[in-house]
Amino acid sequence: MISVLFAILTAVSNGSGAVLQRRAAATVPDTKAMRLELIRHLLRQKVWLAGIGLVIVAAVCQAVALATGPIAVVQPIFVVELPATLLIAGYVFRARLPREVWAGVAAVTCGLALGMASAAPGGGGESVPGAAWISALLLTGVFEGLLLAWSTRLRGNARAAALGLAAATGYALTAALMKDAMARLEDGGAAALFTSWQLYATAVAGVGALFLLQNALQAGSLAASQPMLTLGDALISIAYGVTLFGESVRVGWWLLPELIAVVLITVGCVTLARSPLAGGAAPPPPRVR
Repeated sequence: MISVLFAILTAVSNGSGAVLQRRAAATVPDTKAMRLELIRHLLRQKVWLAGIGLVIVAAVCQAVALATGPIAVVQPIFVVELPATLLIAGYVFRARLPREVWAGVAAVTCGLALGMASAAPGGGGESVPGAAWISALLLTGVFEGLLLAWSTRLRGNARAAALGLAAATGYALTAALMKDAMARLEDGGAAALFTSWQLYATAVAGVGALFLLQNALQAGSLAASQPMLTLGDALISIAYGVTLFGESVRVGWWLLPELIAVVLITVGCVTLARSPLAGGAAPPPPRVR
């Protein structure tokens, strides 16, 4: 499927970009958190700009994936972004990956396979009725507001986790808006796309999610923010797919293997995010005997 291929390409680009952004954001003083000075500081760093370049590539691939497949199929595939990134980083740094990393890769991969096979997402329409967006945007805004208010009372990794979930919500909303906008392109051409509010709402939601992600990465370790970002994006996107686009997932006793899949992905993400490669650094080379 074209959508699966471009979803994988999106995951690889996004994951690589997130690691580069984390490396840059970790150098920002706490006094610049949740302020525009954070972005000004990052704009002067080539590493961060390279990460943003990969995010742009990912956005193009994501648009193609969402235009050709259900959101409940495309977005969950993005959980492979961290494993793919670490494998690429290991190759680039010519570093032998420790067993923990391989175990994390296996956990995320098996969790994704089990989750997709159990949920069997699919179906649904390509666009969303305008009235449905009103309640969706209101509920999303309330949820984001609560997360941001809660994060102001937290510090360190707890704050990073809360902001990671807030960023995940923003990215899931961006994907839903993007899919709806791409449907306008298919139905009415470029004119319909550029006159649709969904296109511009996609840009606003995407910028907001990016801002929240930078603050999540600055607030604490990648091991705290990445699982919330990865799982939050996947699960909230599935919710958007079901409620807005009429897509379907299996429930009932299928919830048990789906829960096991979530646990596997969570454990795998935490394990991988603790790797030195996830922080943008190469691990020490193996000793020569």
